[in-house]
Amino acid sequence: MVEEVEGIIINERPYGETSKILNILTGKYGLIGVMAKGCRTMKSSLRSVTGKLTYGKFILYYKKDKLSLLSEVTVLNNFNNIKKDIIKISYASFLIELSEQVYRQNPNYTIYQLLINGLIKINDNFDPLIITNIIELKYLDFLGVLPVLDGCAGCGSQINIVTLSSKVGGYLCSRCRVNEPIIDIKTIKLIRMYYYVDISKIEKLTVNDVSKKEINQFLDNYYDCYTGLYLKSKLFVNDISKF
Repeated sequence: MVEEVEGIIINERPYGETSKILNILTGKYGLIGVMAKGCRTMKSSLRSVTGKLTYGKFILYYKKDKLSLLSEVTVLNNFNNIKKDIIKISYASFLIELSEQVYRQNPNYTIYQLLINGLIKINDNFDPLIITNIIELKYLDFLGVLPVLDGCAGCGSQINIVTLSSKVGGYLCSRCRVNEPIIDIKTIKLIRMYYYVDISKIEKLTVNDVSKKEINQFLDNYYDCYTGLYLKSKLFVNDISKF
Protein backbone atom coordinates (compact mmCIF):
# COMPACT_ATOMS: atom_id res chain seq x y z
CA MET A 1 0.00 0.00 0.00
CA VAL A 2 1.09 3.59 -0.64
CA GLU A 3 1.99 5.42 2.57
CA GLU A 4 3.29 8.86 3.55
CA VAL A 5 5.72 8.36 6.41
CA GLU A 6 7.72 10.97 8.31
CA GLY A 7 11.27 9.89 9.05
CA ILE A 8 15.00 10.43 8.77
CA ILE A 9 17.54 8.47 6.74
CA ILE A 10 20.06 7.06 9.21
CA ASN A 11 22.23 5.19 6.73
CA GLU A 12 22.44 4.25 3.06
CA ARG A 13 24.26 1.76 0.88
CA PRO A 14 24.57 1.36 -2.87
CA TYR A 15 22.51 -1.29 -4.63
CA GLY A 16 23.45 -2.24 -8.14
CA GLU A 17 24.76 0.50 -10.40
CA THR A 18 22.05 3.13 -9.91
CA SER A 19 20.05 2.44 -6.75
CA LYS A 20 20.34 2.57 -2.95
CA ILE A 21 18.96 0.75 0.04
CA LEU A 22 18.05 3.19 2.80
CA ASN A 23 17.49 2.59 6.48
CA ILE A 24 14.93 5.11 7.69
CA LEU A 25 13.89 5.73 11.29
CA THR A 26 10.23 6.69 11.15
CA GLY A 27 7.72 7.89 13.68
CA LYS A 28 5.04 5.46 12.45
CA TYR A 29 6.82 2.19 11.69
CA GLY A 30 10.15 2.52 13.48
CA LEU A 31 13.19 1.31 11.54
CA ILE A 32 12.38 0.30 7.97
CA GLY A 33 14.37 -0.67 4.90
CA VAL A 34 13.56 1.17 1.69
CA MET A 35 14.70 0.67 -1.90
CA ALA A 36 15.35 3.90 -3.81
CA LYS A 37 15.48 2.73 -7.42
CA GLY A 38 17.59 4.73 -9.83
CA CYS A 39 18.33 7.45 -7.27
CA ARG A 40 22.04 7.58 -8.15
CA THR A 41 21.44 8.62 -11.76
CA MET A 42 21.92 12.27 -12.66
CA LYS A 43 18.33 12.72 -13.83
CA SER A 44 16.64 11.11 -10.83
CA SER A 45 14.38 13.35 -8.74
CA LEU A 46 15.45 11.26 -5.73
CA ARG A 47 19.17 11.93 -6.16
CA SER A 48 19.38 14.90 -3.76
CA VAL A 49 16.94 13.56 -1.15
CA THR A 50 18.21 10.06 -0.44
CA GLY A 51 21.33 10.83 1.57
CA LYS A 52 22.00 10.27 5.24
CA LEU A 53 20.42 12.93 7.46
CA THR A 54 17.53 13.60 5.08
CA TYR A 55 14.53 14.39 7.27
CA GLY A 56 11.20 14.52 5.52
CA LYS A 57 7.98 12.87 4.43
CA PHE A 58 8.56 9.76 2.37
CA ILE A 59 5.95 8.51 -0.10
CA LEU A 60 6.54 4.80 -0.48
CA TYR A 61 5.00 1.47 -1.28
CA TYR A 62 5.16 0.12 2.25
CA LYS A 63 5.78 -3.58 2.82
CA LYS A 64 5.86 -4.75 6.41
CA ASP A 65 9.05 -6.64 7.30
CA LYS A 66 10.28 -6.30 3.71
CA LEU A 67 11.99 -3.67 1.60
CA SER A 68 9.57 -0.87 0.80
CA LEU A 69 9.87 1.07 -2.48
CA LEU A 70 10.48 4.82 -2.39
CA SER A 71 8.45 7.02 -4.71
CA GLU A 72 8.82 10.62 -3.53
CA VAL A 73 10.34 12.74 -0.73
CA THR A 74 9.25 16.07 0.70
CA VAL A 75 12.09 17.50 2.77
CA LEU A 76 11.04 18.97 6.14
CA ASN A 77 14.45 20.23 7.20
CA ASN A 78 17.64 20.26 5.13
CA PHE A 79 19.85 20.65 8.22
CA ASN A 80 22.04 22.96 6.15
CA ASN A 81 23.88 24.38 9.17
CA ILE A 82 24.81 20.87 10.28
CA LYS A 83 25.99 19.76 6.87
CA LYS A 84 28.42 22.66 6.42
CA ASP A 85 30.06 22.35 9.86
CA ILE A 86 32.38 19.41 10.58
CA ILE A 87 31.76 19.54 14.35
CA LYS A 88 27.98 19.70 14.01
CA ILE A 89 27.87 16.88 11.48
CA SER A 90 30.11 14.76 13.73
CA TYR A 91 27.67 15.15 16.63
CA ALA A 92 24.73 14.51 14.32
CA SER A 93 26.34 11.30 13.01
CA PHE A 94 26.96 10.12 16.55
CA LEU A 95 23.36 10.82 17.58
CA ILE A 96 22.04 8.94 14.56
CA GLU A 97 24.24 5.93 15.32
CA LEU A 98 23.34 6.00 19.02
CA SER A 99 19.62 6.38 18.30
CA GLU A 100 19.66 3.36 16.03
CA GLN A 101 21.39 1.23 18.66
CA VAL A 102 19.03 2.33 21.43
CA TYR A 103 15.96 1.86 19.23
CA ARG A 104 16.98 -1.70 18.39
CA GLN A 105 16.99 -2.48 22.10
CA ASN A 106 13.81 -0.58 22.93
CA PRO A 107 11.64 0.42 19.93
CA ASN A 108 9.99 3.47 21.50
CA TYR A 109 8.58 6.41 19.52
CA THR A 110 10.11 8.89 21.98
CA ILE A 111 13.58 7.93 20.72
CA TYR A 112 12.61 9.17 17.28
CA GLN A 113 11.23 12.40 18.74
CA LEU A 114 14.37 13.03 20.79
CA LEU A 115 16.63 12.50 17.77
CA ILE A 116 14.67 14.88 15.53
CA ASN A 117 14.34 17.56 18.21
CA GLY A 118 18.04 17.29 19.02
CA LEU A 119 19.11 17.63 15.39
CA ILE A 120 16.86 20.65 14.94
CA LYS A 121 18.46 22.36 17.96
CA ILE A 122 21.98 21.59 16.72
CA ASN A 123 21.03 22.96 13.31
CA ASP A 124 19.72 26.07 15.06
CA ASN A 125 23.20 26.61 16.53
CA PHE A 126 22.63 25.38 20.08
CA ASP A 127 25.75 23.85 21.63
CA PRO A 128 25.98 20.35 20.06
CA LEU A 129 27.76 18.88 23.10
CA ILE A 130 25.02 19.97 25.50
CA ILE A 131 22.23 18.73 23.21
CA THR A 132 24.05 15.44 22.70
CA ASN A 133 24.59 14.93 26.43
CA ILE A 134 20.91 15.63 27.16
CA ILE A 135 19.88 12.96 24.67
CA GLU A 136 22.51 10.51 25.91
CA LEU A 137 21.18 10.86 29.44
CA LYS A 138 17.55 10.43 28.39
CA TYR A 139 18.41 7.34 26.33
CA LEU A 140 19.76 5.60 29.43
CA ASP A 141 16.15 5.36 30.60
CA PHE A 142 15.25 3.34 27.49
CA LEU A 143 18.26 1.09 28.09
CA GLY A 144 17.07 0.45 31.65
CA VAL A 145 20.20 1.84 33.32
CA LEU A 146 19.31 5.42 34.26
CA PRO A 147 21.70 6.77 36.91
CA VAL A 148 20.38 7.75 40.35
CA LEU A 149 19.78 11.51 40.25
CA ASP A 150 17.22 12.01 43.01
CA GLY A 151 19.50 11.09 45.90
CA CYS A 152 22.76 9.37 46.76
CA ALA A 153 23.30 6.16 44.79
CA GLY A 154 25.03 4.72 47.85
CA CYS A 155 22.63 5.45 50.72
CA GLY A 156 19.67 7.31 49.22
CA SER A 157 20.31 10.54 51.11
CA GLN A 158 19.17 13.74 49.40
CA ILE A 159 21.52 16.00 51.33
CA ASN A 160 25.22 16.78 50.98
CA ILE A 161 25.46 15.49 47.39
CA VAL A 162 29.03 16.30 46.36
CA THR A 163 29.84 14.35 43.21
CA LEU A 164 28.84 11.96 40.44
CA SER A 165 30.16 8.41 40.18
CA SER A 166 29.81 6.30 37.05
CA LYS A 167 30.98 3.25 39.01
CA VAL A 168 28.44 3.58 41.83
CA GLY A 169 25.74 4.75 39.43
CA GLY A 170 24.85 8.37 40.04
CA TYR A 171 24.99 11.00 42.77
CA LEU A 172 27.19 10.44 45.80
CA CYS A 173 26.91 12.19 49.16
CA SER A 174 29.86 13.23 51.31
CA ARG A 175 29.45 10.17 53.55
CA CYS A 176 29.48 7.62 50.70
CA ARG A 177 32.22 9.26 48.69
CA VAL A 178 35.52 7.39 48.94
CA ASN A 179 38.08 8.90 46.58
CA GLU A 180 35.90 10.21 43.76
CA PRO A 181 36.75 13.81 42.76
CA ILE A 182 34.30 16.41 44.03
CA ILE A 183 32.56 18.19 41.13
CA ASP A 184 31.13 21.67 40.67
CA ILE A 185 27.79 22.17 42.45
CA LYS A 186 26.42 23.57 39.18
CA THR A 187 27.19 20.24 37.49
CA ILE A 188 25.18 18.38 40.14
CA LYS A 189 22.15 20.57 39.47
CA LEU A 190 22.56 20.67 35.70
CA ILE A 191 22.68 16.95 35.02
CA ARG A 192 19.31 16.48 36.73
CA MET A 193 17.94 19.35 34.66
CA TYR A 194 19.29 17.61 31.54
CA TYR A 195 17.10 14.61 32.27
CA TYR A 196 13.87 16.56 32.78
CA VAL A 197 14.21 19.29 30.15
CA ASP A 198 12.02 19.17 27.04
CA ILE A 199 14.50 19.67 24.19
CA SER A 200 11.87 21.05 21.83
CA LYS A 201 11.11 23.89 24.25
CA ILE A 202 14.70 25.02 24.88
CA GLU A 203 15.10 28.68 23.92
CA LYS A 204 18.37 29.48 25.67
CA LEU A 205 21.16 27.22 26.84
CA THR A 206 24.22 28.38 28.76
CA VAL A 207 26.51 25.95 30.58
CA ASN A 208 30.02 26.71 31.80
CA ASP A 209 32.95 24.77 30.37
CA VAL A 210 33.70 22.99 33.65
CA SER A 211 30.19 21.54 33.92
CA LYS A 212 30.12 20.57 30.24
CA LYS A 213 33.36 18.65 30.64
CA GLU A 214 32.27 16.94 33.87
CA ILE A 215 28.89 15.87 32.52
CA ASN A 216 30.33 14.59 29.24
CA GLN A 217 33.04 12.62 31.04
CA PHE A 218 30.50 11.11 33.45
CA LEU A 219 28.25 10.02 30.58
CA ASP A 220 31.14 8.54 28.58
CA ASN A 221 32.23 6.52 31.62
CA TYR A 222 28.65 5.55 32.47
CA TYR A 223 27.96 4.24 28.98
CA ASP A 224 31.17 2.19 29.20
CA CYS A 225 30.15 0.74 32.57
CA TYR A 226 26.46 -0.02 32.00
CA THR A 227 25.35 -0.14 28.36
CA GLY A 228 27.71 -2.39 26.43
CA LEU A 229 27.54 0.10 23.56
CA TYR A 230 30.80 1.07 21.91
CA LEU A 231 30.45 3.77 19.27
CA LYS A 232 33.53 4.93 17.42
CA SER A 233 31.67 8.06 16.38
CA LYS A 234 31.70 9.32 19.98
CA LEU A 235 35.46 8.93 20.18
CA PHE A 236 35.75 10.93 16.96
CA VAL A 237 33.41 13.61 18.34
CA ASN A 238 35.49 13.95 21.51
CA ASP A 239 38.71 14.16 19.52
CA ILE A 240 37.51 16.71 16.98
CA SER A 241 35.96 18.90 19.69
CA LYS A 242 39.41 19.48 21.17
CA PHE A 243 40.50 21.52 18.17
